This record gives sequence, structure tokens and C-alpha cells, in this order.
Amino acid sequence: MPLLLNHSGIYPEAGCDEAGRGCLAGPVFAAAVILPPDFNHPDLDDSKKLSESQRNYMREVIEKEALAFAVAKMDAPDIDKYNILWASVRTMHKALDKLNIRPQHIIVDGNKFIPYKKIPFECVIKGDSKYTSIAASSILAKTYRDEYMIKLHKKYPYYQWQNNKGYPTQAHRDAIITHGITKYHRKSFQLLPSGEQLSLF
Repeated sequence: MPLLLNHSGIYPEAGCDEAGRGCLAGPVFAAAVILPPDFNHPDLDDSKKLSESQRNYMREVIEKEALAFAVAKMDAPDIDKYNILWASVRTMHKALDKLNIRPQHIIVDGNKFIPYKKIPFECVIKGDSKYTSIAASSILAKTYRDEYMIKLHKKYPYYQWQNNKGYPTQAHRDAIITHGITKYHRKSFQLLPSGEQLSLF
């Protein structure tokens, strides 16, 4: 089913999405994207449905063709402070703050949002597989976050972040048991099964 170009009939409309909510380590990233009203591309889709090479290719297309785009992040201490849901929403606000065009309507992937500067908004369940601007923001958030985690891997190679990007794989959990945690780990998350002890690396 083709993605829809606009949800509200109001222009410009910004789509927002995040990446990294389910990770044990690393920031949550969010993006906001305003696409031209007639934008279309056969390879644009929810980032989870694309290969890494497809996502990287579409990132280039989106950054070239978008009327405006922005990416923001929030680090582990603030995720622990706000909890991951509201940290994700606040990071979307940070991305919206960075847009050089003020949207007149916002569509957000998911079912939770905090009003932003009195701009009308709507939450859309699985919006990244329904609307072009949300799909585009999902690709930017995912590719920017993956790039960030690959850089962190060079400093903390034990956790294999170049492969798992901070998600709770067995290799990641095993490394936490052996080496403890870093300042990039989310202490409010259950990093290990109950009964296991953590140490700070």
C-alpha cells in the first residue's frame, strides 16, 4: 500500500519519529521532516522494513529533497530522569525546534505526544508505515543513531555496539556482566536478569 503524502490537508506538515527506545545503552534519537507536498519515492518506507544500505540511500534522498529536516538526541541520564517515553517526546520537540520552517501541523508516530507550541498535532499508530514524512523521520532517526553507536563502539568495543546498536542482545548482556556498565547505559532499564549485580565501567 503506497504511503500517504499528508494527513491533515494542512501545509507545511511535519512528521516525527524516534529510534532507540528499546535499547539498553545510548541516546534516543528523534527526527522531524517536512517534505514537499508532491514528494514520492518508491523506496521510502518504515525504516524497520529497509536494509541498512536502503536506509542510508534514502537518508541522502530525504536530506536532499526535504523542505526541512532536523535530528536531535537525548542521552541516558535524561532518559533515566524522564523515562523513555517522555524522553522520546522531548527529543521530538528538540528536533522540531531545529526546523528552519515552522510547521502548521504535526503528525507523530505512536500514541503519545506533548503539545508543541500550540501547533495542532495528531498521533498515528504505525505512522511510519502510513505517511511519507513519518517514514522519512524514522529513517533519519535510525541512521543517525546507528552512526552514533558505531562511533561509541570504538571507545567501548566489549559491548559490540557496532552490531547491536545498544539493543539487549545476549552478547550485550554478557558484556555487561563481564565489564559492568558505562555512562551510556540506561540505569532505569533492567540491564540484567533479576539477581545479577552491576558495576560501573
